[in-house]
Amino acid sequence: MNDLHALTEWCDALLAKLEPAQHRQLARQLALELRRANAQRIAQQVTPDGESFTPRKASNSRDQRGKLRRPMFAKLRTARFLKAQATADAATVGFAGRVGRIARVHQLGLRDQVQPSGIEHLYPTRPIIGISNSDFERIHCIISSWAWP
Repeated sequence: MNDLHALTEWCDALLAKLEPAQHRQLARQLALELRRANAQRIAQQVTPDGESFTPRKASNSRDQRGKLRRPMFAKLRTARFLKAQATADAATVGFAGRVGRIARVHQLGLRDQVQPSGIEHLYPTRPIIGISNSDFERIHCIISSWAWP
């Protein structure tokens, strides 16, 4: 968390020099970079801290024909669901629609119904979205390129 505060303080002087349109451009560039980094981590089945996702239960890893199912969150990493938004004040990366609720259950390790009006299951915590140390370095590089073109 201290890294985030240090980055914020470092950026304040730069942001004071930029116009609102440039704020949006910078925020958009940051949001797209963070979306790309998070999508890569989801594809690798790794948390922002570098740990592997808690695996599924063994009984759920194969479909009815015995074929291995696709990796967890394979569709969630697509641009259709993993959205990057930017305004002059903020850059956000998150999930849109119904998948946002599903991602939240896994992100926080909540209890949810497996199927509508079905049994409930306590899902293990699987941080899907986050900022890693390498993401901080990327953010620093992007902001530096705006400070000294």
